[in-house]
Amino acid sequence: MKIYTGRGDQGQTDLRDMTRVAKDDDRIEAYGSVDEANAIIGTARPAEGEDVNEVLAGVQNHLHIVQADLANPSPDEDDPQMSADHVNRLEEWIDSFDEELDPLESFILPGGDDVGARIHHARTVVRRAERRTVRLASGQEINEEVLRYLNRLSDLLFTVARLVNARAGNIEHSPSY
Repeated sequence: MKIYTGRGDQGQTDLRDMTRVAKDDDRIEAYGSVDEANAIIGTARPAEGEDVNEVLAGVQNHLHIVQADLANPSPDEDDPQMSADHVNRLEEWIDSFDEELDPLESFILPGGDDVGARIHHARTVVRRAERRTVRLASGQEINEEVLRYLNRLSDLLFTVARLVNARAGNIEHSPSY
């Protein structure tokens, strides 16, 4: 596979169905933000704890499906697509990790150690990806499971950031209003 083609030199790119769109199209903005989140999650690996690493690797693989789903305005049955099973898997991970944490009693300031802070950063990028996907969905048809997945993913990343920080002995700080 050749890395460069020159086809994007004029500000256009191909969707999965070979439709040409501008690189600032809502669809490109949505899956580009997902790509950014995936890259940031990659900077948090390897994290302490095989369970966290496995979850983050699973999420990174899921995000490739999210991107493929968003890049395809007319998917066929065999095309990669998000499903309720993907969302359910996130919820299982959240519930499992949440059992190890103290109950959340207030908002917390994002931060902690390097890995925890990177996961918090990834969470905020996922929130942006969700907003971009909502914008896309207001004008074009998309798989609704993508929105559910992105919404739940930010919850998972918040939980994982708390978990990583708790395991490292970092104290959570609440904002002072």
